[in-house]
Amino acid sequence: MDNYLQATRFFDYHQPQLAQWIDQQLDGVATDPVSQVRALYLAVRDEVHYNPYVFSDDPDTFRASHALISGESYCIPKAVLLGAAARAIGVPSRLGLADVRNHLSSPKLIEFLRSDIFRMHGYIELYLNERWVKATPAFNNRLCQIMGVEPLAFDGLRDSVFQQYTADGHAHMEYIEDHGVFDDLPHEFIVDSVRTHYSHLFQDGELQDHRRDSLESDLA
Repeated sequence: MDNYLQATRFFDYHQPQLAQWIDQQLDGVATDPVSQVRALYLAVRDEVHYNPYVFSDDPDTFRASHALISGESYCIPKAVLLGAAARAIGVPSRLGLADVRNHLSSPKLIEFLRSDIFRMHGYIELYLNERWVKATPAFNNRLCQIMGVEPLAFDGLRDSVFQQYTADGHAHMEYIEDHGVFDDLPHEFIVDSVRTHYSHLFQDGELQDHRRDSLESDLA
């Protein structure tokens, strides 16, 4: 279990700004692990806005501290941020990766990806009460309001994976392939998959920069 508690290049909870942020989020929170993880989950979910356009193949952009400092990221670094914060308080964590079909995206994003399948969707597994539970802090509250779905809650006791349906009963998301769990972020595996399935996003081997775009802007 020790490997799920270690600080790494990506789970970098030893980084001073991240360590300070963790302390701030837990100020006044009960000391039991479930209460603390629930507080950290909400902070990651809502303070770091979800934006898939900021994806980069630069390894440093996958770090937990980068997601925190930038204020916007996508599912994988946000999951790593929650996992790093959990490790900092002694809760083991591991990263899960899967391919999902998202039925509620923007037409612009689907056109951008040329697919409604999102490769390498990230979530985090946390070891609480002697069992692994899944948490997905990807979609922030503001984005969920725009999408017409309830923000995904996490009680620390049961798996919290995705909103299966929108508020009006339409399908929202489904998992189509599970790639397993990892004690550290498999950078090359993730980038290779993105390069394989979205080769049009690369020119002369270089990923094109679309950081000025935003999913919230697409849907607003």
